[in-house]
Amino acid sequence: MAPTSFVLPPLAESADGSWGPPIDHLPPQFKDIPYTPYSKSDKFGTIADWNVDSRDDPLRPAQGNRGPGGAGRPGAKPAYGAGSASAFAYFHAEDEASFSLVDNRSGATKRPAGASRGRAPARGGAAGRGRGGAGQQMGRQQQGGRGPQTGPRGAGPRRMGWKDWDKPTRTRDASIAVQPEWQMLEEIEFSRLNKLRLDVEEPEDVAAYGTLFPYDKAFDRINTRAERPLQIVDRVRYNPTTSDDPVIQDLAAQNTAQIFATDSVLSVLMTAPRSVYPWDIVLVREGNKVFLDKREGGPFDFVSVNENAADPPLENEKESLNTPGSLSLEATYLNQNFAAQAVKEDAKHPLALGGANPFYTPEEESDPLASCAYRYRKFDLSVSEDEDVQLLVRTEVDSFVKGAAGADNTLITIKALNEFDPRAQGAGGAPDWRTKLDSQRGAVIATEMKNNSAKLARWAVQAVLAGAEQMKIGYISRANPRDASRHVVLGSQWYRPRDFASQLNVSLANGWGIVRTIVDLALKAPEGKYVLVKDPNRSIVRLYSVPADFGVEEEEEELGEEGEGEEA
Repeated sequence: MAPTSFVLPPLAESADGSWGPPIDHLPPQFKDIPYTPYSKSDKFGTIADWNVDSRDDPLRPAQGNRGPGGAGRPGAKPAYGAGSASAFAYFHAEDEASFSLVDNRSGATKRPAGASRGRAPARGGAAGRGRGGAGQQMGRQQQGGRGPQTGPRGAGPRRMGWKDWDKPTRTRDASIAVQPEWQMLEEIEFSRLNKLRLDVEEPEDVAAYGTLFPYDKAFDRINTRAERPLQIVDRVRYNPTTSDDPVIQDLAAQNTAQIFATDSVLSVLMTAPRSVYPWDIVLVREGNKVFLDKREGGPFDFVSVNENAADPPLENEKESLNTPGSLSLEATYLNQNFAAQAVKEDAKHPLALGGANPFYTPEEESDPLASCAYRYRKFDLSVSEDEDVQLLVRTEVDSFVKGAAGADNTLITIKALNEFDPRAQGAGGAPDWRTKLDSQRGAVIATEMKNNSAKLARWAVQAVLAGAEQMKIGYISRANPRDASRHVVLGSQWYRPRDFASQLNVSLANGWGIVRTIVDLALKAPEGKYVLVKDPNRSIVRLYSVPADFGVEEEEEELGEEGEGEEA
């Protein structure tokens, strides 16, 4: 059988080099047929697209265009062949004109936006400045603004919602700069962390230090009608990292456990999938022991504000009052002062849990100690009976409530939520506490659970780790939204830590699974230092191997600055 041959037909080229066949060489069957020019970059898709809006139909004649092809429209594309009569152009204006409704009932007349039923504009309406009106709602979308936010060319109020695509891009900086010599060992997504699980039994109390003052029950009677100013109470409170704790060092020398941490570090790790802001944890592997440390002045020493809000606070050069850094510093200041103010320091019988505070030296400190006690507790993280993995945690409690006759005292932790400005950017749609806290407290706490899910989950985990039976959460607001130095206490509320964790959907078993997974990674690696870094813009944590002198240079610089300050 002979092979099939293929011969190209003769092709004629245009004399002027233009694209397409020349006119004098057209086949007879294609002569005298109208031709519409088009661009070679045009895409050939469907013949008819019924999903396209008629206003975006390229075949519909544009209104108000300055030239052919809609050149007067911003961003309009050139329409080839629009300047000449086209036999293929299709206009459906006649079809629209011939369309009529079968139902000829007259519809209800729509009231124009912003109109009121009375003769004068209603107070607090679209044109007013009263509370609860549209002016306030639109003012919340601006930072401290009072009027409605208008669109381009004053076209009226601009709708903010799911189509608000023009929000500024949020690019956060990492909590620590990753150096080129660091070696990445593992990268774990939050979706994988959520699947971990480890059931842990009740802990064993190893030691306790510190003295507690009783809780002042007068704070239970505070409400929005009987608010109390927040006082500045100078008290000393210590929160050293794990490796700097002398009690932990003694217990490590006695081989009490293999893993050592503090409740502030452990709570962040156990609730890691909820975190949005960056953080980092230093893991020190010494023999068969692992120490989970925090860096001095890092994110563990401050309290975040509206971290999980849909529109969290932004860094603003013009407005420095409600930036994430300023709000975090303000929230940390409020928590320390509220915990010190909510106890009775003149009580005749304080509660001593054990030895004296191991970090306090009366000869070096002039301010008195805050009400705080440290409980060292041991948790069993063993997966099987063949292994023995013990975790020692230093936990903290803030006060106690005296029990009835013959009953034990109740250990509590004291925390504070703060309101800065419900109309400012970053407020997360929070209601005004002064008008809603007493009547709609459930709505207030529900909004806080949504906007501060990570922070509240950490507080609940810390209370559970410490064995506290109650949590006291205060509601503190600014005396003036534009002044971050004066605050008032508007109310408080009691919670049981485990019930509060259940309301937040916090799984302690999942948290213990995360801790065991990270510790196993450190135990499998050689001795040295490692850093677990939360990605600032993605839901990922990365484990890096760092040099042995990591953190030593920073400590030397701090000691040098302190020495220069003393000499000055």
